[in-house]
This record gives sequence, structure tokens and C-alpha cells, in this order.
Amino acid sequence: MAFSFNFDISLRLKQNCNNNSTLDEKEENENQDTTKNQSQVEEASTPKKVKEAQEHKHAPDLLSNIENSVPETVTIGSLPPLLYLNESVFEQTAPERDDAEKVLSQTITQNTDLITGVYEGGLKIWEGTYDLLEYIDDEGEMFSGRRVLDLGCGAGILGILALKRGASKVHFQDYNSTVIEQLTIPNIFLNCEEEGGEENRGDEDDSPAPKRRSMEKNHTLVDRCSFFSGDWVSFLSLIQSQDPTLKYDLIFTSETIYNTDYYPSLHDVFQKLLSEHGCVYLATKSHYFGVGGGLYLFERFVEEKNVFQIKSLRELDQGLKRHIVSLRFKKSLL
Repeated sequence: MAFSFNFDISLRLKQNCNNNSTLDEKEENENQDTTKNQSQVEEASTPKKVKEAQEHKHAPDLLSNIENSVPETVTIGSLPPLLYLNESVFEQTAPERDDAEKVLSQTITQNTDLITGVYEGGLKIWEGTYDLLEYIDDEGEMFSGRRVLDLGCGAGILGILALKRGASKVHFQDYNSTVIEQLTIPNIFLNCEEEGGEENRGDEDDSPAPKRRSMEKNHTLVDRCSFFSGDWVSFLSLIQSQDPTLKYDLIFTSETIYNTDYYPSLHDVFQKLLSEHGCVYLATKSHYFGVGGGLYLFERFVEEKNVFQIKSLRELDQGLKRHIVSLRFKKSLL
């Protein structure tokens, strides 16, 4: 008897067709998943847009930004008066100002103090700045001969205080060039003029105009400053390109940990630009609603890096809970 396989050929063909169809669908799904994963990898590996750092030179024509202005004054305890151009001035005169970034018009149109990656809040003096000023006044922080970085400076109030208290060098950094040119630098000139005005009272009538005279007598104040804009990654690269790389004795930064995406670059600036025995003073809120960052997340990030000891210096409970903390290298505390 002839040997034969005991199965239904028509049934097997049908099953094979079904199996092939299933395999085709599976292969198609796998291809789609692979394409999706590749897309995600490419997206993750695509470098985020950076705002290249640049140094801004102060110039006499920047005095035009403070002519006919009515400055406001911060007066806290025994600290010297600190002058600044009020944010409302920018809102009222925005159409007349040179603003290549279109920051002024966008903040007014969108009615916001923060547009991530476009405008990072530098036109407003945040609560943390006042908190730090009060802490400095209470604790008597000394600046004489020290190198200071006002990181995310905005109006530059903290750096201006350091200048008035004898810092040898103060660097001002903000994300937006508009903030540096239209606010920070003019504020330096305002404070130069104030000091010069005090020194020059009683001069003869035929002496140079008061504003010119005060700037000439206080040029050393401005000469101790440098101004930078751009994101922290490119700012760090720019400073490190100098030979030798400047190390700061003090870094002041206020309300800069609202976005967790910025923590790695902020930590890198601290780690690579702080002098061995230097100190970072950070003013912050416990949590920034709608943005996601805050002190507790930043503390966890710092602890995982295991480079700095972060120490609570002061807590304030008015409104949103606010904090002042310090960061020092762990190795310098041994």
C-alpha cells in the first residue's frame, strides 16, 4: 500500500494563508514600531536649540536708555541704595526700543513673564532677589576683592551690590541679549551716576556736565564688569575658552531652578566655574507651578551628582514658600 500523509491539503493551505497573513501583519507592525523607535531615538539625539553666548560691550550711547528715566530704588537695611529701571518703563516704551529678539513685544502681547526658550523672565525682579539682599544684609557677606557671577542676572541688582561693596570683578549673565543691553547695562550706569553725583557735589560751575563728570569719576566701577547673554551651555563654553578660565568666589542666582530641563547645565556652570572654596547662593521657591521645577527636585538632583553639599540658610513662608540655600564643594569641606 502506498504511503500517504494524513492531513487535509485544502485545510492546511487555508491555515498557511492565514498564518502568512498574520506574519505579514506582525512584520508590518514590527516595522512600524522600529520606525517609531528610530524616530524617537533621532528626536532624542537631535541637539536642542541653543542660544549662543556672546559678550556685550558697554558703550556711552547706552546712556540714552537712562536719560529722562525715573529710576526706582531698592533700599534694604544697611545696604547702599540700588537703582534700577522699572519694568513698566519697558512696557510703555517697547515700540521705541531696539529689540532684535522681539522679547518686549512678545511679553506684552502674551501677557507673560516667561516664554521658555524665548524669554526667561529677565525683565522682572523676582522675590528671590529681595530675599537674597535681606540675607546679605543680615549676614554681612563681604565682597572686597572677590570675583562674582550674577547668573540669570536680569536687572543685575545682586551684581551691582557686589560692585558697590568692592568686588574686584563682576560678571553679569542673562539668557536674553535684550535684557543685558536694555536693562542690566543701563542699571550699572544709573548706579555709577548716583555714586558720582554724591562725590561731585560742590564742584565749580564751569566743570563738565554732571552726568559726564560722574561717569568719568566712576569708570572703574564699569571697568570691573563683563556682560554675557545666551544659554548656560554656551556661556560655560565661552568662559572656559578664556586662558586662564576665570573661577568665581561667589555665584548668586535667583529663581533659576523653575525648569528641570536646565538642571544639568546649571550644575555644570557651578561645578566648572566656582572656585575651590567658593560658594553659590541660590534663592528659590519650593515649587514652580505650571513649570515643574523647585527646590526639592533640585536638591535631589544635586545629591545624586554628589559634588556639592547643599545647605538650607533661610526659609520664608509669606505666600509661596521660599528658600535661600548655599552650595559648596564637598571636597573643600573635608
